[in-house]
Amino acid sequence: MNQAIQIILLPVLIGILLFLLPSALRMIKAIIAIGVILITGYLAISLFGAEEIVFSLDYRAGDEKYCSFSLDGLSKLIILFMSLLSLLVVIYSTVYRTAAVLRNYYAWFLITLGFSYGAVLTNNLLFFLICWGILGISLYMLTHGKDEKSSAAAKKTLVIIGASDGIMILGIAIIWRITGTLNMDEIALPTSDLVRSIACLSLLIGSFTKAGAFPFHTWVPDYSETAPATSSAYLPASLDKLLGIYFLARITTQLFVLGDWMRFILLTIGVITIITAVMMALVQHNYKRLLGFHAVSQVGYMIVGFGLGSVIGIAAGLFHMINNAIYKGGLFLAAGAIEQQTGKEDLEDLGGLSRAMPLTFFATLVFALSISGIPPFNGFASKWMIYQGIIDFGHGTGISNQLWMVWLGLAVLGSALTLASFIKFTGGIFLGRQQKESSKTREASPVMWIPMLILALVCIGFGVFASNQVVPKLFMPVSGSFEYTGIWESSTVGLLVLVSIALGIVIYLLGNIKNFRTSDSFIGGEKIQEETSFSTLEFYKSFQEFKWLDTMFRRAKDRWFDLYDLFGRLISWLGGIFSRLHTGILHDYTLWVFAGLVILLLLLIT
Repeated sequence: MNQAIQIILLPVLIGILLFLLPSALRMIKAIIAIGVILITGYLAISLFGAEEIVFSLDYRAGDEKYCSFSLDGLSKLIILFMSLLSLLVVIYSTVYRTAAVLRNYYAWFLITLGFSYGAVLTNNLLFFLICWGILGISLYMLTHGKDEKSSAAAKKTLVIIGASDGIMILGIAIIWRITGTLNMDEIALPTSDLVRSIACLSLLIGSFTKAGAFPFHTWVPDYSETAPATSSAYLPASLDKLLGIYFLARITTQLFVLGDWMRFILLTIGVITIITAVMMALVQHNYKRLLGFHAVSQVGYMIVGFGLGSVIGIAAGLFHMINNAIYKGGLFLAAGAIEQQTGKEDLEDLGGLSRAMPLTFFATLVFALSISGIPPFNGFASKWMIYQGIIDFGHGTGISNQLWMVWLGLAVLGSALTLASFIKFTGGIFLGRQQKESSKTREASPVMWIPMLILALVCIGFGVFASNQVVPKLFMPVSGSFEYTGIWESSTVGLLVLVSIALGIVIYLLGNIKNFRTSDSFIGGEKIQEETSFSTLEFYKSFQEFKWLDTMFRRAKDRWFDLYDLFGRLISWLGGIFSRLHTGILHDYTLWVFAGLVILLLLLIT
């Protein structure tokens, strides 16, 4: 399968060659990157129709042990959408000014894509780990260390991703010890004992960290706030989600046979991720950080889908993974357009941009409704499948099955809070009174809004044609066929909703809207229209007035739930203890050396 090897090597090799070109030739680098992604996109489409096969390179003896590749329904699905999202982001990047200041941006962009293909197509865990580790480095290199805050976020990202890679090595070592192989198609371990469970949890930690699930998620909001919008759309929103959930799919459906307690752990982490992240998003004023928390929250739905273990649950998890990459990538692109046109990042500094940026507003509205699970958009379709999967899951007898109402209730609550959060997001940016500083704001370049509109149309199409086209043709070949528990005709309902919206717009436009009279507010004889307005953000302050919520938010602000910060404090505390032990007195050092020797002898004896 030369095409599968070409799709990996081509971006990596061209990306390395781009390092040789001077920075002044940035546009030439961009054109080369677009050309490479178009070629790999063509290869991805051709592979999508190829037969499923596991193959190895056999250039020399022993290659088959480590150079084994798998082309199945799951890998073909992932590389197809990786190609689409990469193409749209790289086109957008050509006019996005913040990406322009990143050194070797397009080189790292292509290297990231190539090793992402490698991680998805490989059948060998060692080769997978190599690709996975390099992606952690490229994630770091695609940040813009413009100040201390962004540099700290980049370092935090690298440390957390690197630490999870180390834990994954432990899991892979255990698998090698038990099975004697690292080829994924030869592994199917039950989580029936402690050692196998540790191996499973070690790999799950790597998956959760890459995807951004609780409690390994804290790098995502920091990265989203400080990195260029294109980097956020490309990695935490798109490729990292696809890779993290792809690996979760491999773990739960191929590498391990999950027991009831392991499913309980997955479902618990899933709903905690949904609720905690969306609650944090509600109180954010920086809209890029708000989107970062939502990038975390949506991962919870995917974990719940795979935690169910049923055919509909797996299909729903995959569908929501693709949907999230589409609308979350679109939201970050919209955030980049807003940031570039206004120079503002706080919701308090924005408002009333719907007239100045109508195309960006339309795309953002579609993305916001999609992520909130509003029909007829794609987010509703995948969430509806997850809800049905949870209800079917409740027919089982295990402890996880008996708690199905808890999983369902928290998943639905998460959708409601997501909608509330995006009312704040869209209202704070596009509705209300326009700030004087934004009076000269204009729509972004077509090179920026065309990718957003394409993604918005995909959100609509995937929602309208979900039940009879998208799910049967894209996801059932991966998960297997299933029947819906409830009545769900997405095409009929979706088209009726879209027709009603279109008719409403037509009626509005045909009306004599120009003759509506507008006037200032009249209060006590004073004209204070310019001074009176109600900020969308004011309503959300009430969330923090609840005592227990206020306590949680304050603890979160102080980073009580941030593993990176907690470990930093622990290391600092231990460092302080050891510093105090270094008194400079020879007798004390002799005592510690003697105590250490005694401890070593005791360990050797036992």
